[in-house]
Parts: sequence; structure tokens; C-alpha cells
Amino acid sequence: MSAQPPVPSLDGLLEAVWLVEAEGLTVCAVNAAACQLMGGVPAASLLGHLVTDWAVSPEDMVFWSGVAGGAPDGLWSQSLIRRPDGEVLSVERRISPTTLADGRAAFLVAVLDRSREQQAANELEQLVAELRATLDSTADGILVCSLRGDVRAFNRRFAQIWDLPDTLQTRRDDTALHAHLAHSVVDTGAYQARLEVLTGMPEMQGTDTLLLRNGRVLERVSIPQLSRGRPVGRVYSFRDVTDQMAAEAGLKLAAKVFECSLDAAFIASADELLVAVNPACERLAQQAAGRLLGRVAGSLFTDPHNDQLLDTIRAHWRRHGFWEGEVWLRREDGEACPVQLSWVVLRDEQDQVRQSIGFFRDLTEQRAARHRIEQLAYSDVLTGLPNRLLLSQRVDFALQMARRQATSFAILFLDLDRFKNINDSLGHQFGDRVLVQVAGRIRSCLRDVDTLCRLGGDEFVVYLHGVDAEGAELVVGRILQELTRPFLQDDMNFSIGCSIGVAMYPQDGSTLDELIKQADTAMYEVKATGRGHFRFYRPQMNVDVLSRMKLETAMRQALEQGKFRLHYQPQLNLLSGRLIGAEALIRWIDEERGPVSPGQFIPLAEESGFIVQIGAWVLAEAVRQAVCWQQAGTPMLVSVNVSALQFRQPDFVQRVAQTLSEAGLPAELLELELTESILVQDADEVLQRLQALSSLGVHLAIDDFGTGYSSLAYLKKFPIDKLKIDQSFVRGLPEDESDTAIVVAMISMARALKLSVIAEGVETEAQRATLQRLGCDEYQGFLCSPGVPPDKFAHFLQALR
Repeated sequence: MSAQPPVPSLDGLLEAVWLVEAEGLTVCAVNAAACQLMGGVPAASLLGHLVTDWAVSPEDMVFWSGVAGGAPDGLWSQSLIRRPDGEVLSVERRISPTTLADGRAAFLVAVLDRSREQQAANELEQLVAELRATLDSTADGILVCSLRGDVRAFNRRFAQIWDLPDTLQTRRDDTALHAHLAHSVVDTGAYQARLEVLTGMPEMQGTDTLLLRNGRVLERVSIPQLSRGRPVGRVYSFRDVTDQMAAEAGLKLAAKVFECSLDAAFIASADELLVAVNPACERLAQQAAGRLLGRVAGSLFTDPHNDQLLDTIRAHWRRHGFWEGEVWLRREDGEACPVQLSWVVLRDEQDQVRQSIGFFRDLTEQRAARHRIEQLAYSDVLTGLPNRLLLSQRVDFALQMARRQATSFAILFLDLDRFKNINDSLGHQFGDRVLVQVAGRIRSCLRDVDTLCRLGGDEFVVYLHGVDAEGAELVVGRILQELTRPFLQDDMNFSIGCSIGVAMYPQDGSTLDELIKQADTAMYEVKATGRGHFRFYRPQMNVDVLSRMKLETAMRQALEQGKFRLHYQPQLNLLSGRLIGAEALIRWIDEERGPVSPGQFIPLAEESGFIVQIGAWVLAEAVRQAVCWQQAGTPMLVSVNVSALQFRQPDFVQRVAQTLSEAGLPAELLELELTESILVQDADEVLQRLQALSSLGVHLAIDDFGTGYSSLAYLKKFPIDKLKIDQSFVRGLPEDESDTAIVVAMISMARALKLSVIAEGVETEAQRATLQRLGCDEYQGFLCSPGVPPDKFAHFLQALR
């Protein structure tokens, strides 16, 4: 018979197909899959052959011999086929009767190659047989129960360990068996309580020890029995540890542990093909066992940092017999999942690989937690900037490089000026958002090699890589300029000042702590001299800082020891020259320093917050002196300065009222001088406090008017009685036209608002005459008298008698 090409209609089938004539049992047509199945031979070598040439099984011979006696209905079975090259394949074969185009009877033989599945099944069957043999020969007693406690199975070792009577071994009586177990242990109550806990927590695993009445000590291991990831029962294993007779009991529970393990696990053949996976493996890989079995185990994993992952694992096997590490698991959804993989190779007596077992667990949450911990450990929560720890690591490395290469770098210490006012007046949430904006602006002035760190609050540290003093100054200039631009938040425009100290490596320090300390010292020098600019560290600054610390200590001791005194400067009516009041001025004479100027210690008190205690003492002492004058028949209005920090104390109004009440001074004899900065912070709260003070009868004056904020809206809003013209404007009178114009404007505005005006710092008769001509109401200054002690103030009081 001449060769025929494969029938086109058959080539569309994935199965290998032969068309066999019924009369001679010869092959008359094949498809391409059949040629491939038979070893890639051409169709011509198959056509015309007897179909029995490839039959191997007796079943096939019987079937084809029966065709001559009458065509059977067909056949479907697992069978074997011998290829032309002699190789025998395991196949799934279906034979169906059919009719050729010319009407002759024929058979359609469809074949699927099942050799690989058969191989895997054989290997799996071998593995299961090994596991079953292991379980049968285990030295542990095994008891398997349902979730309700029904006994499903137990082995002979279990019966031996627990001395089960023959009646309990030969007949099913779960109640009697459990009663026997409970009676056999010494502590029956604890035994029953443990069973109740395990029953209530079906997924719980545990190990405990049981002491039997016969003297045996059993180690009991309880694990849930899972099916499709859900507990369906519980497996108890009992090991007699009295004589330590079961050293390999863990391996004998391998099958149950494999199924019930919460870790994903697989078993691979010698050629690394998956032959078994547990439910946890299916869940984590997002694939059913049917799609995993037969795959190369290593194909599940990848390592972006190692293209030769499998070679690395095999090399480690040769040296150590196992490999473990973090890799990525390829999942069904296309995503990769980080896992911790432990892969152990098992060898036979000839040291040949027999199989391998792998365990892996999901590291997604662990990595996320570790990343979060690293973020918390190395960054600032609010701004996301590096924190002190990360800055230390980077600067330590920079120090090593700088020492080797003899290069320099700079450390900047930044502190926002009066940032506390923002937090106090607008709230900490508003302040936090401002800090985030500030951090962004500072960072925009730096290079990638520089590091910006937030220490906390409104303090920042900058590491400038590889710069000299000139380079550091350029960066500082950019930062100061960037922060002077107005900020906009919540429809509010505002400005933020910044003071910066600069320390240079190596001249200013050899460690990060030293450099930060020196930069901090330089920053405080900026604060002390006006804020809003920068300074490089100088050794003399440490002397200045030490001096300020000593001064602060002495100042606190002076208050405790009663070393402060009040002097009183008279306030006169410009027209009549009559004494109308006195301003209380604090004085301090230190035993070592002599007279200490208020201009020296008051700013330090404000910076440290000690001004609150000093202010409270000044108020109480001034009120006490005013009571003395009143009792002497010369009542006198006493004016007391109030700091911004003192005014912001929540109980300030109550303290004023209490001081007046305890001393017995009428409120109209007390005047409080407030700075403009107080009045523009949280206007609603300030208004409430001023109204409360006014209700007491206390007079309110604005001190140093014109030197603070430019907004004047508060003048008509708040219950102010008096404006005090600052001496900086009085000093230029009458020659300075600008000062004269400013004073005229202040007096005119006060007249329009029905406020009285007093000028301070009047030292010459020309100044007094000019103020009188311009319409000022009152004055004080050296022209009349400096501040004097109460006893020397007496001659001013004589005019009132």
C-alpha cells in the first residue's frame, strides 16, 4: 500500500489517533500526534502495519482477536504500547468502531501518553508506601479522633503503652476507651481539662507530659488533622519517654505532620519533580496540587539577586545536605511572594539523592513589619526625615572617609524662631503641618549627598558633605532665604524665622556629638543676638554659654534668697507736672557681679521660662508697696510690666485677682503694661482675658508701642486704656523729623480711640516740651528721675499730701 499523508481531519486532535481497517487490522490513516507518540517516525512507516504490531498487553491481543469473530462495541482502558524503537509507553487508550468513506468497517484508536503521570504515580505510591511503613513501625502510640472525640484509629503501640484490655482492642467502644485513658493518668482532672481546651481550639497544637498510674511517663503531642486547610480531627501521638526508647519518633509522624503543617511543604523526587504538596503549599502558591505535581520544584522560586539559584542550592546540598534562605515564590496571580525556604535533601546508603523535602513560609507581613520597624528606627515619624540614629551612621562613615582623604564637612544646627508661638496660638496640629513644610523647604536647598535630620520639636541638623566654610555659608544663605518666603496654610499667610549655628570638621570637633554641640552653641549665640541669621562656632562661645548658665543659676538663687528689689520711676502729667503714677522696675545686685542690668538677665529669664516666677514676684511686691502707700494716705497707681509668657499662663487672671484680694489693694491702683506681641496671639483668648482684667478694674496699657506688629486692629477691639510711646521714638525729638512724625501719628490715633498717651525715656527739656506741644498726656524718664527705691520715692509723694 502506498504511503498516505495524515488525515487532515485527524490532525486537529491533540490525541494520537490511528484509523484501523476492521478486515485486516491494518493502519490506514494516522495523525501527526500519533507519529510524535511513536517516536517522531514518519506516517509512511506506520501505514499498512498491523495494529497488533504495537500491542503489548494480553487484553489488547484478546480484543483484536475478537474482531474477526464479530466487531465488538469498543474498548477503553489503561494500556501499554510498544513504539518502533522498542520503548514501551503507558497510555490511556480508547477504541471505537467507525465506518470509512467507502463503507468499510474500521476502528478509531485514540491514545493519550500517560507515561509521565504513571511515573509520578509510581513515585508517589512508593512515597506513600514508605510513609505507611514508617507509621506502621513507629514506636509511638497513635490515636486519631474526630473533632467530637470519636475514635477513628489507633495503633498497636498505643494499645501497649496504655495497657488497653483485649475487649477495647477488638470491639468499638469509644466511651469505654476514653474512660480507660482518663483512669490511667495520675491527674485525671488536668487530663480532662486539657482535652476540653483542645476540643474548644481545633487548630491548636501542643505538647505535654502525662504521668500514668503504672509509673510510665508519656510525652503527648497533639496536632489538628486538616482537610483542605480546615481542622477535621485531631491526632495524638504518645511516646514512652520513661526509658527514652523512641529517639526517631518525630520522623515516624512525618505523614501527619506533612498534611497538618501550617508551613507550606513539598516533597520532590530525585530529579526534583514535585510528587507531593501539602494544603498550606497549595494556599500559598495559589495553585491546586494537580497543577503543581510534576513540575520542577525549583521553578516555584526565584532570586532576583542570584540567576543561578538552583545551582547554588545543589552546591550547598553537596556540602551540608540542606539549604535555607529568603527567596521569592512565583504565585498563580503573577505576583511574587517573599518566603523563607528550607530545603533538605535525602540520600540513600550509596549517597545518591533519593528525594528532597522543602518547607517555606510567607514573609510578607514579617518584611512589612521589619520595614516599618526600620522606618521607625531610622526616620522621624512626622516629617519622614532621617532621625539621629540614621544621621549618626551616615556621619560616622563620612568621618572615616574625611580622615583618610583629609577633607572637611559641616554640621548645621537649625532652630525655628518663636515657633512656640505658632503651637500655642494655632495648635500643635497646625504646627506639625508647618514643620513638614519647613522640612521640605530646607531639603530643597540641599544636595542628594547631604542629610537633613529632625532632632525633635523645631530643631533640625544638617550634614553638608565635603564642604568648606565658604560652601557651608552658601548653603546656609539659601536656607535662610528660602524660609523667609511667606508660608501659606489654611488660607493664612505667615513668616518663620530661623537661627542657624555652623560647626566645621575637623577644627570644631572629631565626632558627631561634638560637632552638634558646637553648632548648637553657635545657634544659641544667634538667638542671643537677635535671631534670624547664622554664626560659625568659635571657642569663645562655650565661655559665653557657661557664663549664661552661671547667670541663670544665680538668677534663680537670687529669687529664692530675696535678692531682687523693686525701684519705682515716677510718671508725671505733662501739663501740670503732677505725679500720677509709678512704674515698678526690677533691680538685682549680685554679691559677685555687682549690679546686673535687667537687659542682661530678663532676656535670659524669658528664654528659660523663669520669667513667669519673676513676674509673679514683681506683681506681688508692687501690689504690696502700693498698699503701703495707700495706707500712708498717698494712694498711687503702680504700673507693672507683664511678659508674654506670663500673660499666656492659663491662671494669669486668677493670680492677678488673688494678689489684689490678698493684699487688699483696689484694682484701679494697678496698671498692667502689655507688649504688642501678646495682643496678636490667639485674639479671641486674649480678648477674653483682657475683658476679665478690665472687669476687675485693672488699667491696661500697651508698652513699647510701635516696635512690635504692624496690625492695629486690636486697638479698637481690646479694652486698652493707655499707649506708651517707646523711648526709641522719643530719643530723636525734636530734631529727627521721622521720629516727630511717628509720635504725632501715635498721639493722633490715640486721641481718635480715646486713649491716653505716655512717653518713656524723656531725658531733656526739649523732648518734654515737644511732647507737650504735640499733645502727649504723660511722661517718665531721667529728666524727672530714674527708678529709685521706695524710701527715696517718698519726696515725690509729699506733693500728694
